[in-house]
Amino acid sequence: MVYTLICLNECWRTFSVRRQEDYLLQIRYLYRLAGWWSESGDTLERLARIISGSHCFVAAVQETGVILGMGRAISDRASDAYIQDIMVRPEARRQAIASCIMKAIVERLERDGMTWIGLIAKQGTQPFYRGLGFSEIADAMPMLRKNEIL
Repeated sequence: MVYTLICLNECWRTFSVRRQEDYLLQIRYLYRLAGWWSESGDTLERLARIISGSHCFVAAVQETGVILGMGRAISDRASDAYIQDIMVRPEARRQAIASCIMKAIVERLERDGMTWIGLIAKQGTQPFYRGLGFSEIADAMPMLRKNEIL
């Protein structure tokens, strides 16, 4: 499968409004496929802010403009970074797209001086991340603050 890795947050302003909207719709589709977003909270404006606010937001894009996968990192831009939202379309999986996205993100973070790069692996994905040099953090457990609207 032929695709190009694009750091969307770096070149976002160079895209036409039509291309931006197309990419936003495709990325929203990926978020929904992963079960990370519901229709009530996934506005295109919010997604554009996520892209532009990320340390890097990498997409694997076919020549036709179809986004096959994505991933992003957030950071303090000094030393620490977190990789999140790694997703590949189901029909494009098992073709090393996620690995290429991850490698591009890690290379970018290291080039920018990040010395601590972490992520939270979904249950069952640990072998994938171990293969990319990640390991479990001893005596640590991921936690999430519940956001309840009153």
